Amino acid sequence: MSKTASTPLSRRRLFAGAGTAGALATVAVVLPLQHAATPAAQALPKPAPEAGGGYQLTAHVQRYYQTAKV
Repeated sequence: MSKTASTPLSRRRLFAGAGTAGALATVAVVLPLQHAATPAAQALPKPAPEAGGGYQLTAHVQRYYQTAKV
């Protein structure tokens, strides 16, 4: 006689199955969002700054350098 065919689901197996189903549902929602966002970010390069924009040593940056010293 086979016990597994007539044994009802145990509480442990039920909760493990529910947790697995929840994890799979989360992955199914998150993966398409990451896949769709990746090509759009690579397709639009950042334009070069005009008239010497770029890095500027401001008071905020100097304060950061002071707090980041080891």
